[in-house]
Amino acid sequence: MVFFLSVLSCTSKKEIADLLITNAKIYTVNEAFEIVEALVVKDGKIIFIGTTKEANEHFEAKNIIEANNQYVYPGFYDAHAHLYKYGLTLQTVNLRGTKSYEDVVAKVVAFQQRKKVAFIEGRGWDQNDWENKEFPTRAKLDSLFPDIPVVLTRIDGHAMLVNGKALALAGITENTKVDGGQVEVINGKTTGILVDNAMELIKAITPEPSLKTKIQALKEAQDTVFNYGITTINEAGLDREIIELIDSLQKAKVLDLNVYAMAMATKENLEYYTKKGIYKTPQLNVRSFKFMGDGALGSRGACLHLPYTDKPKQFGALLSPIEEIKRIATQIANSDYQMNAHAIGDSTNTVLLKIYAEVLKNKPNRRWKIEHAQIMQEQDFDYFKLGIIPSVQPTHATSDMYWAEDRVGAERIKNSYAYKTILNKAGLIALGTDFPIEEVNPMLTFYAAVARKDLKNYPENGFQMENALTREETLKGMTIWAAYSNFEEKEKGSLEIGKWADFTIFSEDIMTMPIEKVPYVKPTQVFVKGKEVK
Repeated sequence: MVFFLSVLSCTSKKEIADLLITNAKIYTVNEAFEIVEALVVKDGKIIFIGTTKEANEHFEAKNIIEANNQYVYPGFYDAHAHLYKYGLTLQTVNLRGTKSYEDVVAKVVAFQQRKKVAFIEGRGWDQNDWENKEFPTRAKLDSLFPDIPVVLTRIDGHAMLVNGKALALAGITENTKVDGGQVEVINGKTTGILVDNAMELIKAITPEPSLKTKIQALKEAQDTVFNYGITTINEAGLDREIIELIDSLQKAKVLDLNVYAMAMATKENLEYYTKKGIYKTPQLNVRSFKFMGDGALGSRGACLHLPYTDKPKQFGALLSPIEEIKRIATQIANSDYQMNAHAIGDSTNTVLLKIYAEVLKNKPNRRWKIEHAQIMQEQDFDYFKLGIIPSVQPTHATSDMYWAEDRVGAERIKNSYAYKTILNKAGLIALGTDFPIEEVNPMLTFYAAVARKDLKNYPENGFQMENALTREETLKGMTIWAAYSNFEEKEKGSLEIGKWADFTIFSEDIMTMPIEKVPYVKPTQVFVKGKEVK
């Protein structure tokens, strides 16, 4: 089969290209999911795919890769991540993997001994990983840091622990009430735990990072994702300032990463971007709003129809009144923009899906997304038949599986993390990580989607394996389906003539190797628009 421009067959003169890859196993992820041997790049785009013989006959290149026993895949998308936030976490206390509150405190102390900052920030703790699974309190932080604010964000970004100094600076007391959030009070005293909208009071008094810190955060985050073979990030929630900073850094050739940027659905952003219209460059795509429907399951902020099984008086909460959600959705529907809504709890999914169906009536091909679609009512799955796109994170299932049933009970868990069910309704599914909540590594996404296990092979038979995805479905979810969800399927997401040369080369084949080895595979080379970035 010949995949190059037919004009080449009329001449014996070889065309000069920039890059020629031969003798590889190349997964095109085109409509037929074809596998080829050779790929040719010129001016950042693919101009040929086919056999090694045909490539050598018709092309010469400045750069030739004889990819014997190597495997080429389209550059991976992360369909839901927080690149900028991740970069900022690299500048603060990393609390991922802590096994106790004492471990958290020790890391904060060690960080402050090194950095000696005036405002301590950290992220990544998860009390579900500790022997004592109750929320921590601020007492220890108060004793160690009586005069320095300490703000430690939970791994999911929906709760934080702060000390007394931070509470005082923010004016938070035991009498503070916040719609869509919670200031935890026990025995008449604040514990230092703030959930969802209550965190905004702390964010208001948190020092703004310097421009130098912001640029460094983005550059370090880019380095990390390139090392894992990710070439496009769906940035799930940014302010205009950071979107414009990314744009300027891309134009200055400081950032090579492709970014699909969701602007946070604030009043100011909605007003600005709906009037401006879609903004698109070869590297940046601004055409969507991130809307926060509810909180997270781990902090019991996800909004449920019925109470939490392990907290019978708690339901979680919507972060905005239903009428406000409908008003924002209508405003977005009347523009060219997508609405991408964070929806964890089954009540939140019901509300958002109903509103989507209502405001998008007679508006086909809008490709609005539900981000997470984590806990669902069975009757709500059918909404995905309407062209609504599920954007999910397979590692959430394998991170939450130890305690999720405690939260929602034996019946609701059956329709939770139900990726195969959702795929069967929607016809496609976009896959991401939600880093820094989860690890950056897309191979963990691949493994979790297919095996539904943790890295210790637990559970032995997989977690709710009826909702596992096949390897082909998973690869599509990390490439062409994610591209489609961004209106980018004609330029990226598969290796086809005319598309950008974004691809990743591995020395092992993730489509055939033992699945338990996939998490440990790393790319040998990564290309964005024909340029080697790793």
